[in-house]
Amino acid sequence: MAKYSLLKKAVFITGAAGGIGAATARVLHARGANLVLTGRNASSLTDLARELGEERALPLSVDVTDRASLHSAMAHTIDRFGALDVVFANAAIGPDVPATIATVDPELFERIIEVNLLGVWCTVREALPHIIASHGHVLVTSSTYAYINGVVNAPYAASKAGIEQFARALRVELAMHGATAGVLYPGWVRTPMTRSALGGHELTTRMREVAFPRLLAAAISPEVVARQAVQGIERRTTRITVPRRWQPVGILRGIVNPLSDHLLSRHTKLQPLLRTLEDTARSGAMPPAYSSVQPIASATLSP
Repeated sequence: MAKYSLLKKAVFITGAAGGIGAATARVLHARGANLVLTGRNASSLTDLARELGEERALPLSVDVTDRASLHSAMAHTIDRFGALDVVFANAAIGPDVPATIATVDPELFERIIEVNLLGVWCTVREALPHIIASHGHVLVTSSTYAYINGVVNAPYAASKAGIEQFARALRVELAMHGATAGVLYPGWVRTPMTRSALGGHELTTRMREVAFPRLLAAAISPEVVARQAVQGIERRTTRITVPRRWQPVGILRGIVNPLSDHLLSRHTKLQPLLRTLEDTARSGAMPPAYSSVQPIASATLSP
């Protein structure tokens, strides 16, 4: 397939205020794309648009769980750029501190599903008529959590697994229209959402270190993800795994998953940490981990 040129293409990005979304916007802009930067942090979006140049960057405050808000944003996109060629459904949220299913705040669990899964559904559904008309491309941000065990991150992992299945169906259904769809699977990425697992919270950082092999536990920058994501759009790639060291795990998930579930259930270091996490949550000593849960966050918690 010939390279899909992004020059003068209109790209709609959710979760563009920071992290993976903002980093990807910068790479897309360098490729000559016109950008619609959406999120809930209006000041960050405005700053990014000014940095990139407002002639080719339109900042819009959008709630991905509100279809009316998205419909209006799509209309603004067409008014400004004349078409909508690419959608990068990237917005996602997660808790500051992970929790077990027995202790997670039910409201938090449901809000993560609402934003991460239903937000992608709403974004893509509103964009589809335009994507079909332009024979364009849809990229959704899932995670390696789509196929690894979601221990203490069950709502996040469930949402990312759902996104993967959604995008797989979408790609097949778009083929008859000459349009395409792909899935982005980041591993651990240094963003505000991952700070607790990357040194910001001693217990959850230790859990990441003992649950993942050192090579897979290593974190990368949003800029690394952004470069791979844009290359994937240009190639209309079905699956983009960043970093690539996660690819064997995804490919061999049918074998790896049962083994990892078995090992984690009996892990002599992880299980005591899980007990401590749950006991601490029940005692009320740990904060409710709700401060990062906004209608739209700027980047995904990855994996």
